[in-house]
Amino acid sequence: MAVRTPDPDPDGDFGFDGVPEPDANPGWLTEIELAEARRRLPMLYVEAVPVRTDGSGQVTSLGVLLRSTPLGEITRTVVSGRVRYGETIRDALFRHIENDLGPMAFPLLPPSPDPFTVAEYFPIPGVSAYSDDRQHAVSLAFVVPVTGTCEPRQDALEVTWFTPEEAASDAVWAEMEGGRGTLIRQALAHLGLLR
Repeated sequence: MAVRTPDPDPDGDFGFDGVPEPDANPGWLTEIELAEARRRLPMLYVEAVPVRTDGSGQVTSLGVLLRSTPLGEITRTVVSGRVRYGETIRDALFRHIENDLGPMAFPLLPPSPDPFTVAEYFPIPGVSAYSDDRQHAVSLAFVVPVTGTCEPRQDALEVTWFTPEEAASDAVWAEMEGGRGTLIRQALAHLGLLR
C-alpha cells in the first residue's frame, strides 16, 4: 500500500498536515488593527519624489501623482506608503514606487538611501506644515531618479512631469494634499533647484 503525501493548499494557507500555517507576513495589519494602531502610535512612512535626469545627472523634471480621494476630490501627491514590520527602508521605497508608478519605472535606489527630510504629519492642521486626518505619521522623504516608463497604478490617475520651475509654482503647491507642496519645495531646495 502506497502512502501519499497530501498536496499543499495552493493558497498557502495550510501545511501538509492540514493545520493552518502562520501568516507569511505577521507585520501586516487588518483594517481594524490598523485603525487601532493609528489612534495610539505614530506610523512610519516613506515618500519618494520621482525625478528624471539628463545625461549629466541634472534633474530635468519631477513626477507628481494625480489621484482621486475616497471623497471624490482630485489632488496631487507623491509616492507614499507605510513601512511594514521587518521591511528595510530601501525595500519599502522600492515597493511603493513599483506600486504607484508600475514595475517598469526602474528606480535608481542607492544601497543605503538617505532622506532629504523627515516630515511629521498630524491629524490636527497647523501643528506642522503637513497634515493627515487619519493619523500621526513620521515620513522619511527621498528624491529617487527613475529611468523607465511610469504607468500609474493603485488610486493614481496619472503621473504628471513638471519642470523644477513648474513644480515650485503656487499653482502646483495649492493642488498638493496634506502639505506635500512644501515637501516638493524642500526636495527642490535639497537639489539646489529652488529659486
